[in-house]
Amino acid sequence: MKILYICTHNRCRSILSEAITNHLSDGRIQAFSAGSQPAGEVHPLSLKYLAEHRISTEGLQSQSWDVFESMQPDIVITVCDSAAAEQCPVWFGNTIKLHWGLKDPSKVEGSESAVKAAFEECILIIRDRVRELLQLDLASKTSEQRQAALSELIERTTN
Repeated sequence: MKILYICTHNRCRSILSEAITNHLSDGRIQAFSAGSQPAGEVHPLSLKYLAEHRISTEGLQSQSWDVFESMQPDIVITVCDSAAAEQCPVWFGNTIKLHWGLKDPSKVEGSESAVKAAFEECILIIRDRVRELLQLDLASKTSEQRQAALSELIERTTN
């Protein structure tokens, strides 16, 4: 199963989601990330805190969703509100689309401990959602069953 995480600038939340999903899924899910207006570089604190959690940062890059035109993801998950409001490219076709709104830890200002706490909270939320996602065993379900299970997951994990 392939998941594409989208965030407008593809430098923090979508990057964290990609790395955490690939780390936890043991190959059951291939996660990728992209942006509609990519920043062109991964936020350095995203890399720092992933490394602190012993999550690989190899291959992570800020890239356009255009890179994935030939890939048909099974699920597209937006992780920022502005990306959720954007029109997805037509090549995502009938792909299941979900929104996992996450606060942007890279926007937090203040002490180093406050910024670290914001990143840690975001990482924890993503980790918990991915663990829930893995328990759904989506590969064995039809598209309609996937959509229903994912909608229930979003309801359960975002409230």
